[in-house]
Amino acid sequence: MGWMLLYYTLEVFKWLIIVRAVMSWFVPPHSRNPLVELMRRITDPILRPVAGVLPNMGGVDLSPIVAFFAIILLQRLIVRMMIY
Repeated sequence: MGWMLLYYTLEVFKWLIIVRAVMSWFVPPHSRNPLVELMRRITDPILRPVAGVLPNMGGVDLSPIVAFFAIILLQRLIVRMMIY
């Protein structure tokens, strides 16, 4: 039961990262919109550490992509642990 909860929590974070990435194409980065601020508060604890490790790519933030694939890897590990 606990593994399933972790799996689906990671799934929610995956979708929130996608939503934040898409929103960044349409909404100014320092918008005071409550929805944008909520998305930042939820996803920053995941994306900031990843962004701190990645090299500067000239204004292109690759942290959502790296975090997305890291979450997929964690989910695959969880599935394998649930099977065995």
